[in-house]
Amino acid sequence: MQRTYELMFIVRPDLADEDVDKVISTIEAQVTSAGGTLKNVERMGKRRLAYLVRNFADGLYILFTIEGPGSAISEVERRLRVTEPVIKFITVRVDQEQKRLGKVKAIRDSRRRGQGTHAQAAAAEAAQTAEPPAEQAPAQA
Repeated sequence: MQRTYELMFIVRPDLADEDVDKVISTIEAQVTSAGGTLKNVERMGKRRLAYLVRNFADGLYILFTIEGPGSAISEVERRLRVTEPVIKFITVRVDQEQKRLGKVKAIRDSRRRGQGTHAQAAAAEAAQTAEPPAEQAPAQA
């Protein structure tokens, strides 16, 4: 079953750009060899960490969007644990959240459409009752 995951990992800040590119390409290769497909790679740059991790106060953040089975993700996580330049990582499954947000959006859209027809019907009804009564002819004596 194909699921969507976001994998964020933090690389040591003292690595050269070429070494960071090499780490990213090896992790990309690990994802594809494990049976997943890489949808997006986002370099978020150097940021301050909330606390010291392996005596580093900063880190280079990289976000992958991966589509694949859970076995592929567990294999990639196993390899990240032994990759020395990676100091921290987290994987989050996002397809359930996307499905839930899609349902909420569909419900909101249907409610908006329903309110629009009710509002239009109420406006039409108000316009009919607001018409002035027809003038009455004077009574003949």
